[in-house]
Amino acid sequence: METFNQLLQRLIDAQIEFVVIGGFAGVLHGSAHVTQDLDICAVLTETNIQRLREVLKDLHPRHRMTSQKLSFLEVPAKGDPPVRNLYLVTDWGIIDILTDVIGVGDYERLKSKAVSIPLGNKTCLLMSLDDLIKTKETLGREKDLLVVKELRAIAATRPPAQK
Repeated sequence: METFNQLLQRLIDAQIEFVVIGGFAGVLHGSAHVTQDLDICAVLTETNIQRLREVLKDLHPRHRMTSQKLSFLEVPAKGDPPVRNLYLVTDWGIIDILTDVIGVGDYERLKSKAVSIPLGNKTCLLMSLDDLIKTKETLGREKDLLVVKELRAIAATRPPAQK
């Protein structure tokens, strides 16, 4: 988990706008379910892709959903068609960068409902608990539906402004 915090700190320091989503968002909301990757939602403009390359370059980022394990430092090339999602493996672990989240929407929609949490001496946007529950329900996988029960119990203890 510490490496995820370090990755988040790097993204914040590079001024990349993002919202933490997925399993690690659940952990930050109080879930006991362990996750093996960091998922974020961001806008993948050429500028943001270049910033991501700078932030991750010493961690040897590679595309993990291709058979060739292409370097993220080279692919996509400048001028290539825009990408919707990036699924990367780094020396610190897996980071998936999505432009929209199933059942909820794109970065701007997530940002509008996100909660701000402290991370070091800065803040980070975290997918709202209600949005996280909605996403996991929409995915409908057994593992996600188990987490939904826990997330609902967590939500029941919080005032509406913290969901």
